[in-house]
Amino acid sequence: MIYKTTSARQTLALGKKFAKKLRGGKVVAFYGDLGAGKTTFIKGIAAGFGIKKNITSPTFVLMKVYSVRSRQLAVDRLVHIDCYRINRASEIMAVGADEYFNDEKAVVLIEWAEKIKKILPKKTIKINFFFGEDINHRKIEIKK
Repeated sequence: MIYKTTSARQTLALGKKFAKKLRGGKVVAFYGDLGAGKTTFIKGIAAGFGIKKNITSPTFVLMKVYSVRSRQLAVDRLVHIDCYRINRASEIMAVGADEYFNDEKAVVLIEWAEKIKKILPKKTIKINFFFGEDINHRKIEIKK
């Protein structure tokens, strides 16, 4: 499925809408250049799960885990992983991030997932972000 957005607000709204389709045990891999909208989309997903905290990329801590209060989605945790500054998948494994990959109560969101493609589950949802014709335009491709 391909979506086009013309503002950060639309990208955020698309993320929020996408959150409604996610259930526990899902891993979502995000691909795209710096500034392409990955974190904005993830902020929308977090909002869709009722998370009110300010969401930022965990570039230096590698992983942040947020509690989800909405029981209707059967998800207790939203796990946000950022692989931007790692060199090997073993670095993510060292912080225990891969332990969430099969957690039926967690949704895992991974920025710069190409850096750990060898350890991603087979059923990972892939989302590619591309710059559009204008500075705020994005093309977002979701592959299940």
